[in-house]
Parts: sequence; structure tokens; C-alpha cells
Amino acid sequence: RPFKNTCSIECEAELGLRLLEKAKRAEAKQVRAVDKVRKEKLKSRSDWMREAQQAFNRFIRERDKDQPCICCGRIETKVTGLGAHGWDSGHYRSVGSAPHLRFNENNVHRQLVYCNRYGAGRAVDYRIGLIDRIGLQAVEELEADNTVQKWSIDDLKQIKEKYRQKLRDLKTTVD
Repeated sequence: RPFKNTCSIECEAELGLRLLEKAKRAEAKQVRAVDKVRKEKLKSRSDWMREAQQAFNRFIRERDKDQPCICCGRIETKVTGLGAHGWDSGHYRSVGSAPHLRFNENNVHRQLVYCNRYGAGRAVDYRIGLIDRIGLQAVEELEADNTVQKWSIDDLKQIKEKYRQKLRDLKTTVD
């Protein structure tokens, strides 16, 4: 029996079952890969915008994790008596009024949820904190920037990947 890999019929049956399971896993993996490509093609521009924004916001929160809130200077995440806790990536110039600054790192900083959502962004306090962090000239450049920007799906894919990579790099330098 020169080409036999097993010692008995039972071992051969067990080997056959293992090989069958391995083939099923490989087929399932191939099906998942095809499904992933199909789902990618079905995504709209707004889906890509949302995913790019999420990747960008995660990066901003990690970048500023040792900084206090840009508005109020608090470090704790729970604002006593108000029930709002956690961190947002707050935009100085809002996405609604300045969509071209959506992915501008100078325009976005870590901000308490209370200050961002319930305090309407606290623009005056944000500006004071922003001047301390990036300087008056950079703040004035942000305020004067009114360029038009329309991102394509390919641009959004690149932005998403860029900020996912920057987040990985940031986490590996911290570890």
C-alpha cells in the first residue's frame, strides 16, 4: 500500500471527513469574498461618506485622547447632573455650514458629548480652545476657507483607508 496515508478504514474515514470540512470552509470563504465585493459595489456615495467620517472621527478621538475637552477643559467623561457622557469628534465649523472642512484635522477635535450635542458646539469656547491648540493664524485660515469640495467615491475610499492606517500607526506608537 505505497500511496496510503492512513492505517485503517476508520482513520481513512476520519481523514475524508476532515478533508471534506476543509473544502467546505474554503468554499464558504470564497463565497464570503464574492459577497463582500458585491456589497461594495452596492454602496452609495453616502455610505462611503459615513464610513470615511467614522474612520476620521475614530482617529481624532484617539489623537486627542490625552487632551481635555476643547471647549470646557474637562477631562472626565461624565458631566455630573446632566447625564451626558463620552466623547465626540467636534467640528469647529460644522459639516452643515462648511462641508469642505469635514476631514480637516485642524477643524476637528475631541469634545465632550455634552458640549458638542447639548451645548450646540459651544462655538465661542471652542474658538478659545482652538487658538490655544493651533494658534490664531490657523484659526483665521479655517474661518476664511470657503473652497468648494466634492469627494468622489474613490476619494472617500482613500480617506477611509488613510485614517484607518493613521489610527493603526497611532495605536502602535502608543503601545
